[in-house]
Amino acid sequence: MAPEATRYCSECGRATPADELAHFGDRLICPYCKDAYTQKLREGVAPVAAISYAGFWIRFVAYMIDAIILAVAMGIVQFAILGSFISFPHFDPGTRPELMIAPMLGMLGVLSVVSIAIGCAYESFFVYKFGATPGKMALSLKVVRPNGGPIDLGRAVGRYFGKMLSGIILYIGYIMAGFDSEKKALHDMICDTRVIRTRS
Repeated sequence: MAPEATRYCSECGRATPADELAHFGDRLICPYCKDAYTQKLREGVAPVAAISYAGFWIRFVAYMIDAIILAVAMGIVQFAILGSFISFPHFDPGTRPELMIAPMLGMLGVLSVVSIAIGCAYESFFVYKFGATPGKMALSLKVVRPNGGPIDLGRAVGRYFGKMLSGIILYIGYIMAGFDSEKKALHDMICDTRVIRTRS
């Protein structure tokens, strides 16, 4: 597991300890790329980032892995912690339909709140602490800032709710990653993040 002080080279995407990276404005350059990058600057050649951004399909696979993990976690919480409180309400025969609505809506409300809380905690913790959820880790993906730096906790939480927005609009926010030059989904644009490959 990469240490917290690890950053990513803006040229090659290589994971590098922060104190070994050279700063050129908002770009971080590793020792392997430093000479070539300096030469580009001397020649007036516009630096082109060679970071490998993660596209739509690999991110979709990572999303599915995380969805499975979250489904298992939700099941455990519902049955082990919340117990019968979340079970389907029982009504006596002859109960008027309007009297059933409130308990059922209450149950759905509790389920929704618990689901959002678990999803937010899962996403925010892993992205803040490790730079990637388990699904992304399995595929060697990382969520970073444009300069290769890590995501702070507030931005990780905001990104989770940004992902909800990307999904609410018929998943168009996710599909946008397939058309953007840096493979940014809507939630990446909102939170100014990028998803990169840490291994070719």
